[in-house]
Amino acid sequence: MPHLPHFIAPTRHTDPHAALAQVQRIYAASLAHLRAAMQRFVAGDGVDASGQTAGQKVRACYPFVRVHTDTTARLGATDLARLSYGFVAGPGRYETTLTRPDLFAHYYLEQFQLLVQNHGVELEVGTSAQPIPVHFAFSEHDHVEGEMDGQRRALMRDVFDLPDLSAMDDGIANGTFEPRAGEALPLSLFTAPRVDYSLHRLRHYTGTVPEWFQNFVLFTNYQFYIDEFVRMGREAMADPNSEYIAFVEPGNVVTRRTGLPAAAEDARGVAPPRLPQMPAYHLVRADRSGISMVNIGVGPANAKNITDHIAVLRPYAWIMLGHCAGLRTTQQLGDYVLAHGYVREDHVLDEELPLWVPIPALAEIQVALEAAVADVTQLKGAALKSIMRTGTVASTDNRNWELLPMANVRSTPQRRFSQSRAVALDMESATIAANGFRFRVPYGTLLCVSDKPLHGEIKLPGMANHFYRERVDQHLRIGIRAVELLRQQGIEQLHSRKLRSFAEVAFQ
Repeated sequence: MPHLPHFIAPTRHTDPHAALAQVQRIYAASLAHLRAAMQRFVAGDGVDASGQTAGQKVRACYPFVRVHTDTTARLGATDLARLSYGFVAGPGRYETTLTRPDLFAHYYLEQFQLLVQNHGVELEVGTSAQPIPVHFAFSEHDHVEGEMDGQRRALMRDVFDLPDLSAMDDGIANGTFEPRAGEALPLSLFTAPRVDYSLHRLRHYTGTVPEWFQNFVLFTNYQFYIDEFVRMGREAMADPNSEYIAFVEPGNVVTRRTGLPAAAEDARGVAPPRLPQMPAYHLVRADRSGISMVNIGVGPANAKNITDHIAVLRPYAWIMLGHCAGLRTTQQLGDYVLAHGYVREDHVLDEELPLWVPIPALAEIQVALEAAVADVTQLKGAALKSIMRTGTVASTDNRNWELLPMANVRSTPQRRFSQSRAVALDMESATIAANGFRFRVPYGTLLCVSDKPLHGEIKLPGMANHFYRERVDQHLRIGIRAVELLRQQGIEQLHSRKLRSFAEVAFQ
């Protein structure tokens, strides 16, 4: 039998706050048990004279929340009926494992409240049978395993549970999950191990801890946009009346708004010797409705990778701001493209999201982006349409698609893009939109034409640098303005029913 923490019996709650407190209690006890055991292991306890592990395996498990309902009826008020989440699909038993109730406290509380209001059910909270991998029991600044030699680290597998990929696949989000006989239906898109896995990946790829991520995320494929975002972030911190309270850079380097005291965690921030693969920057609001911006670099693989992980944070929306190739003769360098459809030749999501699945435009995001372009450029009507075109964006995984043979070939990229009526081409936008659809995260795309390869206008260093200086500031301000408009209209308007399937999970 494994060595387990003191058993905490399951409890039932009609008060969502009490249910959350019980989740926090179970999770804290599990982590304390694992951390204490790990510290003993690092110190050499639990190994016999021959170097072999001795004694029991150490295990602690995630908390769970479970509900039972016997009816499809919803008891919620009329205003709740507008929400696309917060209720189960029908009679049955539903549950999910939970992690990091410190980070997700507000999120969990909202989900618990909606379940109680919509179904009048009790929330059962207990300890699941899903082990917590020991790697996920330590915070960003704990590196106790680094004090062990290779032989000692190899023995960890005999004593502790390590990450198990079979417990963290995306079958629920992909719509392919089929419960076994007697197994509960899922309450959430992600299991606790899947969430923990992504939280650790986010630290690695972005250079910042998940706690700093805000609920609106901007993606870009050029460092020029990041440089401008950093400038704007530092300007905001110099303004005592700014709505933002902190600006965070890779290495968790925190700049507080003028007049605000430093927090204890600020001292831990250290600028990294080199930037991570996809650095993230955060304009922080007290309610976490600020803006995070990530430079995803080039290519659909990066775009899928980072959105796979940010999705577990359940952001309100993410928007792609980047450069694209204009495919129409009427477009000019610097024109904007508001995507209302996508041609997916990126291929990275073909297994998870079949190509026959349409990726619809979301009206709330589209309206906000168009209004933001008008606000920032001060253009209206025909003048606005002269610099912004709404149309289909194609994304490819072949950066040099222009060099593919065109003679005696049945199908070429040029022909396919023309048949699809695409007006612009990049390598990331369709991936970000498709993963938004897949993970039920509202998405949008506003691109800026930086070259026209089909019409002889290719990027040259001098021309490109001039273009970037001219357009990056305006484009970024449009993206930030769109976020402000979305925030003002209320986030409850964002979570479109277009993103929900027939038998959808209850959690947002």
